[in-house]
Amino acid sequence: MVTDFTSDFTFFIQAFIAIFSIVNPLSGVMAFISITSHMNKEDRIYVAKRCSFIACIIAIIFALSGEYILQNLFQITVNHLRIAGGVLLFLVAMDMLFGRITRESITSEELKDAAQREDVSIFPMAMPMLTGPGAITTIILYTATGTDKIKAAEYNLDPISAKIIVIGAILLTFVITFVIFRFSDYFNKVVGLTGMMVMTRLMGLFLGAIAVSFIADGIKGLFGLS
Repeated sequence: MVTDFTSDFTFFIQAFIAIFSIVNPLSGVMAFISITSHMNKEDRIYVAKRCSFIACIIAIIFALSGEYILQNLFQITVNHLRIAGGVLLFLVAMDMLFGRITRESITSEELKDAAQREDVSIFPMAMPMLTGPGAITTIILYTATGTDKIKAAEYNLDPISAKIIVIGAILLTFVITFVIFRFSDYFNKVVGLTGMMVMTRLMGLFLGAIAVSFIADGIKGLFGLS
């Protein structure tokens, strides 16, 4: 029982770090402040709550059905997704490490368009800023751990347990995201742009390492390497 708990906790921490890093609400704070600058406090809290909730629901939907959709509708294996997703995450990590706007999540054109929208909680906040292709790919890959014989044995997981743990990591990620957006002004004053950039670069480093791990596992699985 102790071994099972330790394995589950280790998997949860890994999934949470990966999902939180790719969602990256820290870099989203500046976009959130910019997009909601014309709103009063109540409206900004509403947007923070709504975009976090919608993004969380989207993430959970892909956690539950993403692997099935890919394998049955598009005939994409987990190993193919690991390689492609690893490359995508590595590019996002490079953007984070060099302090650039992550093109995978939101573009400057989308930010300009958002300034003219009345409701920004769904687009561009919930998607693609919080749950873009990178976040969706990461979530699917971690939920697929339970159906991968080697990875499932490594963590002593079954498909249902893997999904439950990943959903738990998703919920924690978006609870923290809401808190950061809810207190975005205070967070911006205390941490500042420099502090947020330092933390973003640190998460970019973690994400880059995770991306390399995905690519390596995908190549091993694809070519039957031990």
